[in-house]
Amino acid sequence: MQKYGKATKTHFFKPSKIDTFTKSIFMKMIKLLLVVFLSLFISHNQVKAQENTNSNLITPPYLQKGDTIAIVAPAGILIDRQEVIDQAKELVESWGLHVVYGEHLFDAAGHFSATDEERTEDFQKAIDNPNIKAIWSGRGGYGTVRILDRLDFTKFRESPKWIIGYSDITALHSHLNTLGYETIHAMMGTSLGDDPEEITATIKTFKKAIFGEQLSYSLVSTKENREGSAKGQLIGGNISLLVSMLGSKSQMNAEDKILFIEEVGEYKYSIDRMLQSLKRAGFFENCKGIIVGDISKIKTNTTEWGTSIEQLILDVVTEYDFPILFHFPAGHEPDNRALIFGRMVEMNVTKKGISTLVFEK
Repeated sequence: MQKYGKATKTHFFKPSKIDTFTKSIFMKMIKLLLVVFLSLFISHNQVKAQENTNSNLITPPYLQKGDTIAIVAPAGILIDRQEVIDQAKELVESWGLHVVYGEHLFDAAGHFSATDEERTEDFQKAIDNPNIKAIWSGRGGYGTVRILDRLDFTKFRESPKWIIGYSDITALHSHLNTLGYETIHAMMGTSLGDDPEEITATIKTFKKAIFGEQLSYSLVSTKENREGSAKGQLIGGNISLLVSMLGSKSQMNAEDKILFIEEVGEYKYSIDRMLQSLKRAGFFENCKGIIVGDISKIKTNTTEWGTSIEQLILDVVTEYDFPILFHFPAGHEPDNRALIFGRMVEMNVTKKGISTLVFEK
């Protein structure tokens, strides 16, 4: 009995050691396979990201006479702006277009033009309606980011249309850029409230953009410019909104791109902080160039910054050698020239004479 017991005991432990060894080898193989799979997966995604970086984005159909534009308010209040929005409606109707208003365009909900649900509803209806060929924001302000993840772009993918606006609308420019579509950074409905003589070029370039005419700009160069030439897709918008997109699925990829930036109503230290945030996120690592639009209504801090806004920007990107074009007329000023985000552009920047920005047709 003792021999049987010992034999049983000995026989019992040998298979256990074999099983433990086998399991160990098996687990190591699984871990190795996982490492290989993850490496391939990451590599694949990097390749796809590079493809997306270099590929042309989808261009929505340009507008034609008889087409319909929807004016909506995804952000700030328009309750006291109906007269100027009506002027915007009359303007584009004079070009042979039709205009419809979002149902909640002139509502109000605290800081916003309507509740998040109502603003989403208006924008979603405009997206889903195949008869609407462009969605034009009545104004910016704040609030677009609150509806961004509520929107369903399924119908948009089936029937792309132009999204138009600036400032807070940068949230939509950024999101649609990641989805692979061009958008238009241009005047909004409230722009018609500015002095008519100061918005001639604003209106002219807006019309060119939506009807598909060639966009090109020749600007008097400034001494702050960093000279050079570059070619790449144009991306960007309001600095505050670009920073708010960091780390989200709506963050644009700036690699091999030309970045446009503009801002309004900030302290210089705040602008520096936001640009430093973009820098730390890698925005300038492989950037092809920067176009600086209007940096408007800079607030005065009790402690002086000590340099101009141009020098502030140059200091942020001092270690990079790409060209920088200052004082491009786009942003929160009456002269707000249209830009097509996602479109290939060529920039030629000088310190004297003329600098140019030309969009591919």
